Amino acid sequence: MENQNRTETSTDGPRLRRAFSIALSLTLLLWVVKLVEHLGGFDFSSYGIYPRAAAGLTGILCAPFIHGSFAHLFANTAPVIVIGTMLLYGYPRAARTLLPAVYLGGGFAVWLFAREAYHIGASGLAFGMLYFVLTVGILRWDRRAIALSLVVFFLYGGMIWGILPESREVSFESHLGGAVIGMVLAFVLRHQDPPPARKQYSWEREDADGDDFDWPEGL
Repeated sequence: MENQNRTETSTDGPRLRRAFSIALSLTLLLWVVKLVEHLGGFDFSSYGIYPRAAAGLTGILCAPFIHGSFAHLFANTAPVIVIGTMLLYGYPRAARTLLPAVYLGGGFAVWLFAREAYHIGASGLAFGMLYFVLTVGILRWDRRAIALSLVVFFLYGGMIWGILPESREVSFESHLGGAVIGMVLAFVLRHQDPPPARKQYSWEREDADGDDFDWPEGL
């Protein structure tokens, strides 16, 4: 057990760096798209999701990479990096299912049910990851799951209210779609990643050694 704990600790650093690198790469791609739009004098908003219109279906693929302004992109940058890192670090196997499901399923839900307007931005993806990490932490209740959910809650707990209508400029439907998928998949995928090995204390090892004592015959 001690060797297993040591192995787990030694792999935590590279695993966290890999998760951060992936989340950062995704965010940099968002910035590249925005800079191309800004410097080229383009307007990509028409490539967003426009509900119940055939042309709006392309927005399911494009919308998460498009932002209406740099302020909009700034608002999504830190959550995507931080929550994305927590997700990929704690639940790499589940993330392989969660991220495509939130990306495609959340977009399709917006196309089916949202208001008639162009819906753009990566916030739906951020909400899907947020609600997954928070929900799976409650369901699993191992030390890593609890720690990750607490970090995400203290940093971005205020985001949970974003699923409610605020203003016409904010696509709460994208937030809600991502959140619902994140919560549902937290139940479905909660055992996809194995829990961290439980640390064995010295007194537990002493008790185990005591079980091997050879009692005298007749006792």
